[in-house]
Amino acid sequence: MIIKICEFFSSIQGESSYAGLPCFFIRLTGCNLRCSYCDTTYAYDEGTDYSIAEIIEKTVQSGIRLVEITGGEPLMQDNSRLLIDKLIALDYEVLIETNGSISIKELNKKAVIIMDIKTPSSGVTEKMDMQNIDYLKPTDEVKFVISDKRDFDWTRDMIRDYKLEGRSKILLSPILEPEILVRWMLEIGAIGTPIKARLNLQIHKYIFKDGLRGR
Repeated sequence: MIIKICEFFSSIQGESSYAGLPCFFIRLTGCNLRCSYCDTTYAYDEGTDYSIAEIIEKTVQSGIRLVEITGGEPLMQDNSRLLIDKLIALDYEVLIETNGSISIKELNKKAVIIMDIKTPSSGVTEKMDMQNIDYLKPTDEVKFVISDKRDFDWTRDMIRDYKLEGRSKILLSPILEPEILVRWMLEIGAIGTPIKARLNLQIHKYIFKDGLRGR
């Protein structure tokens, strides 16, 4: 069973509700989307084939029990599901970061899904598989990348229309000045329409100043 891997690295988890925890990252090669704000374009094509046994060995050698499987889009490779099952069977806590375009229905229920819901500025909103929202668990997380007010207003409406509050944790990830996003979050609360969402700063970008690859 072979999986094409872009990179392995140990770092802190930079975002989500797991932010700040030591984490072992397994970045798979390949992505079916081309988001306007992508910061891992090197994962589109770069990679080396590894057997699942070799991947497990590297995970064990890391000494870290929290593992994130990311990309690119990790669910493009069918064997990623077997890897997830193997890691969970070995009692690893597994996070799966997915772009939301491929069904999560059959994934191991013990895995934590961190799913992007693509905002208008991504340029790929229409690629989302919105049925995935039905498969989310309370332990899962959805992430909206916010680049402007249009994205924010669209996100507010999506949270309401799909009743995301209570269905899973909600992350708002700014690619504009974080203060602006915070102001918008506070403003809608002040007029009686708050959203139960977490500001999702990518803290690894504040910690590591000498390049982000492998961070």
